[in-house]
Amino acid sequence: MQDRTEPRFDEPRARALLALACATAGLPDPSGARLLAFGENAVFDLGAPALVAKVGRSGALTGRAAHELTVARWLDGAGIPVVRPADDLADQPAGTPVDAAGHPVTFWHRLAPAVRPAGFGDLGPLLRALHLLSAPPAPVAPLPRRELLAPVPRWLRSAEGHLDPADADFLLKRAAELTEEIPTLVPLLPTGVIHGDALPRNVHLGPDGPILLDLETVADDLREHDLVVLALGCLRYGVPEEDYLAFTRGYGWDVRDWAGCGVLQAARETAGAAWVAQHVPGNAAALAEFRRRVASLREADPSVRWQAF
Repeated sequence: MQDRTEPRFDEPRARALLALACATAGLPDPSGARLLAFGENAVFDLGAPALVAKVGRSGALTGRAAHELTVARWLDGAGIPVVRPADDLADQPAGTPVDAAGHPVTFWHRLAPAVRPAGFGDLGPLLRALHLLSAPPAPVAPLPRRELLAPVPRWLRSAEGHLDPADADFLLKRAAELTEEIPTLVPLLPTGVIHGDALPRNVHLGPDGPILLDLETVADDLREHDLVVLALGCLRYGVPEEDYLAFTRGYGWDVRDWAGCGVLQAARETAGAAWVAQHVPGNAAALAEFRRRVASLREADPSVRWQAF
């Protein structure tokens, strides 16, 4: 059961946690910080200093936050353009998120302004370079598997009392079935390093080219995991076919030619529907989108377009 005494994670709560983390790290008061994104993390631009902070939604994300810091340093050293951790904060050991009342907070060097929004074509070559990497050395290795559906129960619990229990049960059952099916898939690509959430929104197109962001789900698993994310953009989010084909040209292969694509796609859909649940409390638009996604899965209707959230 969800702990009812824990404050709801909203922007005011995230700002309060950010203030605690900045005080711990010896940084100035962040009252003027600009909110950039709000999902599993609340992401803030601190202005001066030139840093970005990621405030984790719950303590359950502490391990992921530490993993992201370690992976970012390895990828940077391996020649993959990635966002870089701020490793010179006062009294903060490198590789350790700041603890703010049980929530992990990490600090990153702010990137130069984007020259334009990243597109599917920008992601293809970057993802291919990532996939060509060998396994990392210790302490980065061993990378975890991509447990795509593992957070589904947590996301649904975060909206307990706000969802139709039948919808939650449907997603939990579907996630359990797919979790058993995924290990039986036979990949066409060699398994290895993957991003885990490979989308254009996780690419920053700066003056020196594309930079990979949000490294919390970097794993060692089927390379097809990363490619199915892009294919799902066409199916559920209305991404134009020509944009998707720009990605496949840059990467060199279309995952839709693989027999296992449907299974991984169903897993991504299930995770995508459950992910919205954490935004539902106090948010009517999130509830409507959650219901839309679940209904389309119940009815096996691929024509229903999902709204980005």
